[in-house]
Amino acid sequence: MTDKDKSGYRSDTHMIHGQFRTEKWEYDHHVIPPITASTTFRLDSASRGRQGFVDFGEPKKSAQAMNPVYIYDRLDEPTVGMLEDLFREIEQGESACAFACGMSAISAALMVACHAGSNIVAHRTLYGCTFSLMTNWLPRFGVDVRFVDARDLDQLRGAMDGETRAVYLETPANPTMECLDVAAVKDVIELLNRDRPGKERIVLVADNTFATPWAQRPLELGADLVVESLTKDVGGFGVDMGGMVVAPRRFHKSLRGFRKDFGGVLPPGGAWRLMVYGVSTLSLRVRRQTETAWEVARFLEGHDKVARVSYPGLDSYAGKEVARRQLVDPDGRFCPGFMVYFEVTGGLEEARARCERLVNHIASHSYCITLAVSLGMTKTLVETPGLMTHSVMDAGSQSEAGIHPGGVRLAMGLESPSDIIRDLTEALDGC
Repeated sequence: MTDKDKSGYRSDTHMIHGQFRTEKWEYDHHVIPPITASTTFRLDSASRGRQGFVDFGEPKKSAQAMNPVYIYDRLDEPTVGMLEDLFREIEQGESACAFACGMSAISAALMVACHAGSNIVAHRTLYGCTFSLMTNWLPRFGVDVRFVDARDLDQLRGAMDGETRAVYLETPANPTMECLDVAAVKDVIELLNRDRPGKERIVLVADNTFATPWAQRPLELGADLVVESLTKDVGGFGVDMGGMVVAPRRFHKSLRGFRKDFGGVLPPGGAWRLMVYGVSTLSLRVRRQTETAWEVARFLEGHDKVARVSYPGLDSYAGKEVARRQLVDPDGRFCPGFMVYFEVTGGLEEARARCERLVNHIASHSYCITLAVSLGMTKTLVETPGLMTHSVMDAGSQSEAGIHPGGVRLAMGLESPSDIIRDLTEALDGC
């Protein structure tokens, strides 16, 4: 098989064919990459085993560039390696490291960026488990987390000090769909980094789960590291978990070392399915889901029991200027995504009760909307963040994060938009 010149081919084609040829594994006669099925690998000699460990710790020093030395699944193996190569390409980064789930990836990114005594400045609206990581676990390792409204650049600047090592954003934010200006945040960070030595520089970490690499590429916008849950729309079918960190080359060794010692390894079977089924169909699914989300968001905006809709594709969306600049596919077309957040009418307690009745009605009566957490599947999923995914946050923290008691998060699937609207109409009428 000869190497192919990929220049001029479009991004959705790259997602199907990847690098076409990989140094990770020789499989010239396979149309679909094969999958490994061994946790350990046979070695010809002790010296070859030693070389493998040297290669793992210092990949630049490897004398086996075209023939990596595989030793043990937890260190490295070819199927996961091919997925990492693919993600490094589609996120336009220097290094990629796969993990067992999105939270493993987030934990790794923050742990390699920080140390005991340092701090992280994070946007106040985050996925509930990320919030739990930052408030319950990172402090045990001596890492402090400060929550701010990262849209307020003065507030962001004021929260950072000499011990700040990372700024963390989700954009769009889970669940409120706020789009944060990555370039503007990076400009604030760069002003503080000017006089800092390399190891003390602040890095910008962006969670790209909601947008996916198809609709947004944070590294191009100024982020230093991008993290994402592959379980969601990258996987697309709700059958495999996975996470990914794409980072500068200087983090390559520490990310792999963290994965080796803390675990959180993505199995070859999951990596194979994420690559063969998930990434290759991502562009098709996101396009269809986005069209549906746009239609459903317009419907919800006109319903008398809906107080507010947050969707980047609506003219009423508060951050539409930032969204139109950042949420674009590889061809530059606006791609506001497949997630919709809305709030039902009523005072706080009334809205909370109405929201619960709404999702309970959907659970009992809807055909094409499923009450379930997660997102990005072929099936449309609904949940109420205040009672479910973000319940780890107390009422005060939810309020500061903009999570309304009557808030509902919709993740669009591939069903007909008219059928989704039909089920929503019946549920809203019944609440």
